[in-house]
Amino acid sequence: MSYIDAACRQIARYLHPGMLVILESTTYPGTTEEFVLPLLEQTGLRVGQDFFLCFSPERVDPGNPHYQTRTIPKVVGGVTPLCTRLGVLLYQQALDSVVPVSTTRVAEMVKLLENTFRMINIGLANEIALMCDRMGVDVWEVIEAAATKPFGFMPFYPGPGLGGHCIPIDPFYLSWKTRQAGIEARFIELAGYINGSMPHHVVEKVQNALNDRGKPLKTSHVHILGVAYKRNINDVRESPALDVMHLLKRRGARLTYSDPFVPQIRVDDLEVESVPPETAAAEADCVVIITDHTAFDYARLLEQAVLIVDTRNALKGFTSQKIVKL
Repeated sequence: MSYIDAACRQIARYLHPGMLVILESTTYPGTTEEFVLPLLEQTGLRVGQDFFLCFSPERVDPGNPHYQTRTIPKVVGGVTPLCTRLGVLLYQQALDSVVPVSTTRVAEMVKLLENTFRMINIGLANEIALMCDRMGVDVWEVIEAAATKPFGFMPFYPGPGLGGHCIPIDPFYLSWKTRQAGIEARFIELAGYINGSMPHHVVEKVQNALNDRGKPLKTSHVHILGVAYKRNINDVRESPALDVMHLLKRRGARLTYSDPFVPQIRVDDLEVESVPPETAAAEADCVVIITDHTAFDYARLLEQAVLIVDTRNALKGFTSQKIVKL
């Protein structure tokens, strides 16, 4: 909230009659009217008369080749009907579709619902993955078969944990706000616990896979393939790769990584630089696929690696005793 506070205080210095202010930062329901509006009205100007205030949640999917800013419908809600109308008119100049809603609180809740929906369903997929692992069932085959149902099912996929600035964090705004109203957000808390445990599960898979081949995790060379939070982007915010690397380092593993989009990262107090994947794969005791960038040559990596833990089903279609699935 400190960033929103600082931005609004700067805006207030230059607020003038006729100005339209729109908050897009994801935050808790009520922020626009309870937090932003009082800061702007301290100037003596009145919303809906002198200036206009809206909330419009940012909707982006980095790396998505089909949906960009122009083609993603834009939700906007204003403090007053006129605020909403002006917000709609602004966005209609550049976007294909604008969806007005009745209030800023509705618009704020829309974004939290979208992110919470995804976070909880990923949590369910991760829990199913843990169950399938214990029962010796291929979770990827289960999801693929379930996805053939033309109604009542939407596939979500397990992975090494949640990443990005939105999905791992935003639902907890809602959890915090509802707690103030005396409501416990149980689904959110449980999904957060499951998703947060996945890096530990990945490290256990690595440790067990090495043990099965007569190697201890301590002193073994583990190579991480992909450290961005999702494929084909360079964003490492909240990336589960960082948690996996931290846990592996704490257990004494020697770490390297490859990522064509991230040339350097910090793991604890150590600066680590990306290395060519083929060279590292041949030298490593275990390769762990965390981010399934399309730039990786998986067939070649499978040839050169002695052991691969695949957390993204990147090696779908390959059959080898070297492969250990999530």
